[in-house]
Amino acid sequence: MTRLSLASIRQDAFAMPVHNPAYPRPPYRFINREYFVISYQTDFEALRAIVPEPLLPENDLVHYEFIRMPDSSGFGDYTETGQVISVRDEDGRLGNYTHSMYLDDEGPIAGGRELWGFPKKLARPTLSVDGNDTLLGTLDYGTQRIATGTMGYKHLPLDIEAERKKLAETPNYLLKVIPHVDGSARVCELVRFYLRDVSVLGAWTGPAGLELHSHALAPVADLPVKRVVGARHVIANLTLDIGEVALDYLAAAESMKLAVNR
Repeated sequence: MTRLSLASIRQDAFAMPVHNPAYPRPPYRFINREYFVISYQTDFEALRAIVPEPLLPENDLVHYEFIRMPDSSGFGDYTETGQVISVRDEDGRLGNYTHSMYLDDEGPIAGGRELWGFPKKLARPTLSVDGNDTLLGTLDYGTQRIATGTMGYKHLPLDIEAERKKLAETPNYLLKVIPHVDGSARVCELVRFYLRDVSVLGAWTGPAGLELHSHALAPVADLPVKRVVGARHVIANLTLDIGEVALDYLAAAESMKLAVNR
């Protein structure tokens, strides 16, 4: 049996566990990925407090997402839910900042957090059709119901090309933090990524409602619902591409420190 050498570790190591990673290498292809997104007004100061610099919240809207992924390469069949905020970057480009995510599959939790910095936690989200005419999304954390979203099922069609452009052309941002062995931050980055090879199979809207409940470990209600302003239901095929570092906070802090000491 050959030894796990320095050279082989450097060449082959990719993710944990090193001998049997929890997920394969990216990118990942999703077929029939189903989005149910409810946009609602919240407290603008609460948004400002959670959006990392240099990003700025575009308005007082939060986009609460329920997503079914029945066919995803490497990850299989799972569901997730969470909150996305419209932001502007330093160049004034409109983008999406993902604030929270809850899902039911260990592989994409580990891969999403370690590769891109998705803020993923283990929970039990669902997305289904309820009572024949209602699109229903739910989130349970432990035994507690944290979120319930509803929409009239396929009431009005949306422009498929407009929905494709939203998915394909909008930059997405994440705050990636990985700790050092001493508990300090070893990686602290603003990550940017895009969705590629997007084809929208259908898109609809309808009347919608959203209810969020307070929870210490799943604080989605910290961005409270003031008023639901719209919803959309989109089914698409797409590829989750690799990301890029938009800002290295640790390097930026070191540069500022050096500049001060000169």
